Amino acid sequence: MNPRVSVIGSGNAGLTAAYHFTLQGADVCLYGAPGYDQPLTDIEQQGGIHALDSFNDVPLTYDGFQKIDKVSRDLAETIAYADILVLPVPSFAQEPLFINMLPHLRDGQIIMLMPGNYGSLVLNQIKKEQGYASLNLTFVDAISIPWATRIVGPAEIAILGMKEFLPVAAFPANRTQEAINALQPVMPLPLKPLNNVIEAGLENINFGGHPLLTTLNMGLLENFDGQFNYYKDCCSVSTAKAAAVMETERQSIGKALGLQLLPELDAMNALYDMDCKSVYEVNRTSETHGKLNSAPNSASNRYITEDAAYLLVPCYELGQLVGIDTPMITSCLHIDNAYNETNYFETGRTLKQMGLDNMSAQEIIDFVA
Repeated sequence: MNPRVSVIGSGNAGLTAAYHFTLQGADVCLYGAPGYDQPLTDIEQQGGIHALDSFNDVPLTYDGFQKIDKVSRDLAETIAYADILVLPVPSFAQEPLFINMLPHLRDGQIIMLMPGNYGSLVLNQIKKEQGYASLNLTFVDAISIPWATRIVGPAEIAILGMKEFLPVAAFPANRTQEAINALQPVMPLPLKPLNNVIEAGLENINFGGHPLLTTLNMGLLENFDGQFNYYKDCCSVSTAKAAAVMETERQSIGKALGLQLLPELDAMNALYDMDCKSVYEVNRTSETHGKLNSAPNSASNRYITEDAAYLLVPCYELGQLVGIDTPMITSCLHIDNAYNETNYFETGRTLKQMGLDNMSAQEIIDFVA
């Protein structure tokens, strides 16, 4: 009998997950929320999902065609389908989606968030607040999605590349290996255990590049409608120096929490099987990231609305907790607040949302163990 998995979310990552999990031999139910279900209609009309063998004259791997076992617009049906529920959705979608899922969930299910961005802690807090404290769920935070991928046509995707492995952690952390054992048969790449979900949030590789490089390049990105190769064109000698300062802030916070965070350069080289000597060289030469000529064209892009609000804010708050100054992170957030006329320090992913306010650093580490 094939393993079963429900993919909840029908964006770029959702369709790619449904395609690749099926390619791995799993039976998949793909859910699209009402109003966001055009990709499901496309799949029904096309009979499945097609992955291209080339895009922009660049050859691609993982090409082919896969029929999806079930597409669904019914959340209860989707949750009943499998014990493994994968949510490859933006961080801001995790909370409303989970609130709608709660009445239909059952003991023993695994909820995998790609990316996690501390989502497991927020969802666990919601579970308690909504009166489901006794519901026995295992949450898994991945540092990101496995693929660089885009929907390029009706039921048509271009998988531009895939990481060599995917670091993950469960909440609670003592279930990480058990969760990996359950998830690995459907995943198209090795899952690597991290110590806990705090480490998983701090290890998200979007932290070092997306919000800062987008913020520093906003004038050109807006005026030229994002017509750039983001990684090659937005990373310069000077912006790379600023990103390096932000990296030292992240490393200092990890050290204060007793975590051995992988330096960004080492992480990028390992995840994409490269041997670059600097993050600048990674951005300028990565074949995976160089295949798509696109970039954010406004401050409302998820590189800010997700990566600043859900990665930089918790890092800033953890820094405050352990007494580490974060001038680069803080400056980036202040500028992004001005860009979007908001206050990410209040609306971003805070320790209070995670249920971690009023805890010491050691109490947090003990809580997620």
